[in-house]
Amino acid sequence: MGPSYRRAFFIFGYKMRIAIPNKGRLADDTRELLDDAGLTVNVRGERALSASLGGLFEAIFVRAEDIPEFVADGAADLGVTGWDLVAESGRSVFDLLDLGFGRCRLSVAVRDDSDIRTIADVQSGSRVATAFPRSAARYFKDNDIIVDIVPVSGAAEIAPHLGIADIIVDLVSTGSTLRVNGLRELCTVSDSTARLIGRTGLTNGRSADPIVGDFIAALESVVRAKGQRYLMANVPRALLPQIRTILPGLNGPTVIDILNGGEHVAVHAVVRAADVYRTISDLRACGATGILVTRIERLVP
Repeated sequence: MGPSYRRAFFIFGYKMRIAIPNKGRLADDTRELLDDAGLTVNVRGERALSASLGGLFEAIFVRAEDIPEFVADGAADLGVTGWDLVAESGRSVFDLLDLGFGRCRLSVAVRDDSDIRTIADVQSGSRVATAFPRSAARYFKDNDIIVDIVPVSGAAEIAPHLGIADIIVDLVSTGSTLRVNGLRELCTVSDSTARLIGRTGLTNGRSADPIVGDFIAALESVVRAKGQRYLMANVPRALLPQIRTILPGLNGPTVIDILNGGEHVAVHAVVRAADVYRTISDLRACGATGILVTRIERLVP
């Protein structure tokens, strides 16, 4: 962010507003992300409608489903919400960053005893219960199926058992709720994760505004660090060609001379958390010692 931008923000007292969910798992994950990025949500009280993020940013707490509206209408400059809710709103906003959490899918489901096995088996005129009427209608239209959409505010799973609808379109995470309610997942309408979105007049793209660019970079560094570990080990210098195949890292391992290390050098690299067990085993087989693995809070390439 350039000095002129910072000066203008402080002179006019403007804080960039970021709409975040006011409750639920999405709210918890968003606050954790902001905190890891160095933007702690400083709430004045449990019922506060806004909070300072320090410096140039202010968080406002609203329902996750209302965030696309707040951002599109300019009540908030940026927002964090599920992509399923953005798609359902139909509002024009920029998709700035996939935050990786809140992963789920919007799916079509039928009763276990239904004869419907694929989307092609759905008959025109079928009734579809959903809290996502726009997304559901668009999906069936794209598949040349005319259905009767039955909007519901929640608990769509009960609709087929009450005769309200033949089919539902609802969010699915593990699928356990569908199974408990005697339903079978038919197909996926769309996948969803939490996204950082921005109003069009502010951003006009990912890097148009330096303040937005700095904010995105801060969050992206945390997202990039998730699932990564920083590994250090002392290894025989003669085995460096073999070590490079074990520790590719981002751009190859960093090799550092050790004071009085003799024929050993220190290698540092970023590895996937899922690969740590195998990597340590391979390093030990090469004679590595002093192996240390630590978490990464932020990762800026």
